[in-house]
Amino acid sequence: MSKAERPRVDLRVRPELLLVPAVFVIVMLAWEFAAPAFGVDDYVLPRPSQIFGALRTQLSDPLFWNHLKVTLLESLYGFLLGVGAALVLGTAISQVRLIERTFMPYIVAFQTVPKVALAPLFVVWFGFGMTSKVVMAAVISFFPVLVNVIEGLRSADADQIQMLTVFGAGRFEVFRMVRLPSALPFLFAGLDIGIVFAILGAVVGEFIGAKEGLGYLLLQTNYNFDIAGMFAVLVVLSALGLIAHVIIRFAHKRIVFWAEEHRVIGA
Repeated sequence: MSKAERPRVDLRVRPELLLVPAVFVIVMLAWEFAAPAFGVDDYVLPRPSQIFGALRTQLSDPLFWNHLKVTLLESLYGFLLGVGAALVLGTAISQVRLIERTFMPYIVAFQTVPKVALAPLFVVWFGFGMTSKVVMAAVISFFPVLVNVIEGLRSADADQIQMLTVFGAGRFEVFRMVRLPSALPFLFAGLDIGIVFAILGAVVGEFIGAKEGLGYLLLQTNYNFDIAGMFAVLVVLSALGLIAHVIIRFAHKRIVFWAEEHRVIGA
């Protein structure tokens, strides 16, 4: 397809394509020049140019990439562990009433416990290495996925289930042909928030006790009163969350292309 044949984007239909970068530029310019004008010291609120300089310095340091790798692995392993547990338990709870009545009170009670309060316990139980951060990431990402799996499996159309049952379909066929497709949009909604929570859980675990990772680096910049460096690490963490969100959304549109959008439940 030649350039002349490519469809043009109508900004009147999608004004966000112009508004999103415009707002970013306006905020950055206002931040850059307004903060010094109002007498805000750089060590309190560094300017974007200083943050960009600190970020560039960090990206050129091989040690920074090691910290980034550690946090990525902790988040990914914890996310996979939390999602796996949520899929198994959520499927069991949605299909077996006795399991729901037995385990749901404990799950809800556990969810009310602030996850940050569990981080010191995980460090004591699993040590200062990667394991405690993986467990923290898994725990904090578990519940949003769990409730979406349960709600999704229960949202299956009753008429479709009845029709398949009349035609002799067994429980597994009903699950595969009706319940699972109905649950996929809810599952991806839970994955979308769960992956962000996994990153948060890994960083919180690194705050409590770690020798590497972006959370550890954030504490180090704080101890050194390197406020621009702290903002730079926060920018990287925000970028990680945004990239993870985009990946989940892309997979959602590719795999569950027929379904309408669903809100995240229990996040």
